[in-house]
Amino acid sequence: MRPDAFPSDVDPMDDPPWAMQIVVRAEKADPPNHGAVCEAAAMAVVRLLTDPRAAEPEGEWADAVHEWESRRIRKVTRRARGVRWPEAEKLPGLTVVHAGAEVRAFVPGPMADVAPELARLQVAGLDLEDGEPGPPPEPPYAAIALNPDVTMTTGKAAAQCGHAAQLLLRQGRRRDVAAWIAGGARVALARDVPWRDCVKRAAVAVRDGGFTEVPPGTMTAIAWLPR
Repeated sequence: MRPDAFPSDVDPMDDPPWAMQIVVRAEKADPPNHGAVCEAAAMAVVRLLTDPRAAEPEGEWADAVHEWESRRIRKVTRRARGVRWPEAEKLPGLTVVHAGAEVRAFVPGPMADVAPELARLQVAGLDLEDGEPGPPPEPPYAAIALNPDVTMTTGKAAAQCGHAAQLLLRQGRRRDVAAWIAGGARVALARDVPWRDCVKRAAVAVRDGGFTEVPPGTMTAIAWLPR
């Protein structure tokens, strides 16, 4: 599982490339804020991967998830508004409603075979204003920090948070991860901690493949489970 990929990647190592589609509900009148979308995206990814339909060997999503995780863990963030949102919600996936944001993660599939309800949704240009962060929840939760020296759109940042949460799920200490999942797989962005301190605490790190927005090898996001 290689976490260095994101929207619109094309890599000859993956034939055909697969991706998890992530859709953000972004109505014109009352759009969500940047931080809430990033947190909700990370939670949606983890909750889908730990859903029995994905996590159990006989689950209806298990084969698709396994096929995807054997490649680069690409994620494509899209936005939907109006009738496009309920249309998208009919497809297999899992929605998280969090702090005014609604984000749905979909069962992964080939990038060349995206359902029309998702393919018509815009990928580029999702860049939202940030809001005032609330206090972090009580543990267990996952803390995710985005590199403050790297400029990313909301869509890009949401995908990176999804990568970080997924890596934490797969690579974190089993006992701590189990407690996190049992507690609802909550996620909070670490905004008031200096980046250097966050890096010292990190259990996993996402390094970007450099296909969009940032140079290859850039550390975009890190995650850990506070105690």
